[in-house]
Order: sequence, then C-alpha cells, then structure tokens
Amino acid sequence: MALTISAVALLLIIVLILLRTGYLRFGPGLAALLLGFFLASTGIAPTIRQAFSSIATALAHITA
Repeated sequence: MALTISAVALLLIIVLILLRTGYLRFGPGLAALLLGFFLASTGIAPTIRQAFSSIATALAHITA
C-alpha cells in the first residue's frame, strides 16, 4: 500500500520542526512564507508547479 502526502503538508511539517528546534527563527520563516505566497501569484508559478510534478513523476517511476 502506497502512502501519499501533499508537498504542502510535508513542507509544513519540516518548517514546524525547524522552528521548534531553533534552526529557523520566526522572522526568516515568515519572510520565506510570504515569498512563497507572493511567488505563487506570479507568472513563474505554473513553471514551478510543472517542475515539481515532473520530479514527483520521476521519483514515482524510480521507486516502482
């Protein structure tokens, strides 16, 4: 049985762990969050989404 998790949930977990352990402070974390939010509304968002989709597809074929 394959377990899938969205990239957003995975990244959220990673950021929370980094905040909790002290490797990422609140200010830089908030700046990174806002950068991602505003980047998603630019013209490059479809290209980034396509790149992540291609990487996910390639990883799925490697592990299968």
